[in-house]
Amino acid sequence: MRKAQAKKLPLAPDGKYNDKLVTRFVNNLMWSGKKSTAITIFYDALDKVSKITNEDGYEVWKKALQNVTPGVEVRSRRIGGATFQIPSEVRADRKISLSMKWLIRYSRERNGKTMADKLAGEIVAASKGEGAAFKKKEDTHRMAEANKAFSHFKV
Repeated sequence: MRKAQAKKLPLAPDGKYNDKLVTRFVNNLMWSGKKSTAITIFYDALDKVSKITNEDGYEVWKKALQNVTPGVEVRSRRIGGATFQIPSEVRADRKISLSMKWLIRYSRERNGKTMADKLAGEIVAASKGEGAAFKKKEDTHRMAEANKAFSHFKV
């Protein structure tokens, strides 16, 4: 028998914007428990975003997250010896999680001197509907659309 599911620990909002989403993003950005470094990188990136776009960096970041958030995804399911890619809706919590992870992953793969530069570049690109993270969302949606014929196999 499975154990009870672990309780979600409540997140403390960050100091600058008083937003739990920022804390969650910083936690995803963090490596080896170095939270203060991750916070510095994030705030530096938002400062650079506001210099590039002449808008509030925080608002641009929120828009970028919204642009990268997927609505549907495909899940593999074995039926009669064949594996089908079945499109399914993404849970609200997972949507946020995926969009943050994609933004961070593709900013790490970008060219730039510091992580703050890379993250700022990816945020600006995503807010305009460009960049690798936005492309990942588009690819995910395209894959779900292509496999719509198998949606009656839903889990």
